[in-house]
Amino acid sequence: MSGVSLESYGWNTTWQKVWEEFGSRELEPARVTEEQRRIYGLVSANGELRAEVSGKIRYEAQQRSDYPAVGDWVAIQGRPPEGLATIHAILPRRSVFSRKAAGKTVEEQIVAANIDTVFLVTGLDGNYNMRRIERYLTAAWESGSLPVVLLTKADLCEDVPEKVAAVEAIAAGAPVIAVSVPTGAGLGAVRSYLRPGETVALLGSSGVGKSTLINCLAGHEVMRTQEVLPDDSRGRHTTSHRQLFLLPDGGMVVDTPGMRELQLWDGAEVDAFADVAALAAGCTFRDCSHVSEPGCAVRQAVGDGKLDAARYESFLKLGRELAYLERKQDLHATLAEKKRWKVIHKAMRHNPKK
Repeated sequence: MSGVSLESYGWNTTWQKVWEEFGSRELEPARVTEEQRRIYGLVSANGELRAEVSGKIRYEAQQRSDYPAVGDWVAIQGRPPEGLATIHAILPRRSVFSRKAAGKTVEEQIVAANIDTVFLVTGLDGNYNMRRIERYLTAAWESGSLPVVLLTKADLCEDVPEKVAAVEAIAAGAPVIAVSVPTGAGLGAVRSYLRPGETVALLGSSGVGKSTLINCLAGHEVMRTQEVLPDDSRGRHTTSHRQLFLLPDGGMVVDTPGMRELQLWDGAEVDAFADVAALAAGCTFRDCSHVSEPGCAVRQAVGDGKLDAARYESFLKLGRELAYLERKQDLHATLAEKKRWKVIHKAMRHNPKK
């Protein structure tokens, strides 16, 4: 794969300007196409390389988001004869789709970077869940990418128009496309977003058909697929890591492991809940929590039937989650600062000034 055109992977005049400001003659640009336990697959002008981060990045990294992610543009020192490289820096990200890392630690996990469009994939079978779609939309709007909702397995659903209309009502202007790979329905609309030099990420739970859709768009099998469990429409994790593919028509797609739950890292509920935000403008109090205050226009809309009660509960739940996460982040930062000063004081005791 020698002589790769970086333009086909999204390099353009904007990135070239960023690179010139970066100003390193010893290094070259490359894009991260794969990540597995901090071993990275890259594509550079010299072809495909395997890479690790430099000791400096590893030493200065404070959290997971300080490491490269799939979709990142990075500055590398390549060793093409060995097929290897060292990553020395990450170029500023234009867009970031993040979630809270799994586990008890409060840490940002970058799912994909420098994404133009995010396909939020939900199956029109037992996987269909309006509340989950709301959560994905919240994270997608915050990422800086354009969200598009794909409702897959349309051939298995008897009321597709009704389901599409219901999602459009909560999508805050994001396009909603019903898709069926077996019948070809919606594939033309999907392909319209796969433009040369642009990157699309597919996000959704296991079993929604992300790998099947990628294989269809690529024209051959690039992703292994597995059967969905018949009892609850849930699939097993076909994709175990993130990977960026170059499609025949010139666009790029990032597949990601299925996420049964999306724990938000940050979010602006005003984007995914624009209808609720518009109602909130009529509340008596500016800082209304929409729970118990008098003169709450949001609760009034629920009572009048203008706002769906389930959507109202989802809005409150999201607000509680983000508030809880903010408190945990503050606590995490406080504990980290205490630990840092403890180390400094210990060093001062062992090395007093003469």
